[in-house]
Amino acid sequence: MDFGLVLQTDPPASRVISLMKRAERNGFRYGWTFDSAVLWQEPFVIYSQILANTQKLTVGPMVTNPGTRTWEVTASTFATLNDMFGNRTVCGIGRGDSAMRVAGRKPNTLARISEAMKVIRALARGEEADLGGTVVRIPWIKPGAELPVWMAAYGPKALKMTGEEADGFILQLADLYLTEYMVKAVKDAAVAAGRDPGDVTICVAAPAYVTEDDSPQALAHAREQCRWFGGMVGNHVADLVAKYGEHSSAVPDELTDYIKARQGYDYAHHGRSGNPDTQFVPDEIVDRFCLIGPVERHIEKLNALRELGVDQFAVYDMHDAQEAVIDAYGTQVIPAVNG
Repeated sequence: MDFGLVLQTDPPASRVISLMKRAERNGFRYGWTFDSAVLWQEPFVIYSQILANTQKLTVGPMVTNPGTRTWEVTASTFATLNDMFGNRTVCGIGRGDSAMRVAGRKPNTLARISEAMKVIRALARGEEADLGGTVVRIPWIKPGAELPVWMAAYGPKALKMTGEEADGFILQLADLYLTEYMVKAVKDAAVAAGRDPGDVTICVAAPAYVTEDDSPQALAHAREQCRWFGGMVGNHVADLVAKYGEHSSAVPDELTDYIKARQGYDYAHHGRSGNPDTQFVPDEIVDRFCLIGPVERHIEKLNALRELGVDQFAVYDMHDAQEAVIDAYGTQVIPAVNG
């Protein structure tokens, strides 16, 4: 199983780079960041420095979207980084929850994501693509250039499209039941489209918080540090409920039931521990969606995720123990899982 580190690009950028270097030293193979231009610093500028200061780390956004940059700019940016550092980027893409809403726009449609994935992937590989009636190709891209495009999804139509079109699937939660359910949906869609389901890389991303023991006090602190994640996921779940209704056969109740007490969301606190808009998230959801507790619990859940077909676990590292979690994973968790 591969491991990734997910960070916000809060200033100073030097700290983001330092944590990514630490992650690579500890056996992590991927470095991911949020991509929301109003809330955080521009990730692609920082990727250049991460790549320059690491040897093998693959970097990318978790996730970008088709609405905040034109597609040829996105493709050219990835291609430039790959030309400089050797095909060490991956394009995570989704509807653009925070990036679009903070700027007063609606998240992108699935049709727009589908078109964008095709265009960005083709252009970044040096192939031709149609930009709404104008066919272009980036002439300086060398043969052999690659850009995998991984799609973030929760709902049935998005999962289907991921299986049909994406190189990878990003699932932002680590609940075992929902992971099994959604991975199956993606792989079934791949098979139905005539694809090898093994060609779709499966990435589960969630907060991880390692405690010294499983005492009530230690677990309570870990839950408070990770509760923000249920609120972040809840934004997407609320969209699904608005579209499909409550207790819809299209979306599992295990995903939707917990947002009944949700009363709104301020993106000023997005993705941060202590987010006051996430107190509706119960402990049960934190435990299901995240990895918390002693090292042994992490190893057990990661092994279970791997059995469900997960190829990468990406650690959301937004809490008060960033270095400690990276080091614990490097010295204890990753060797045990991959040993």
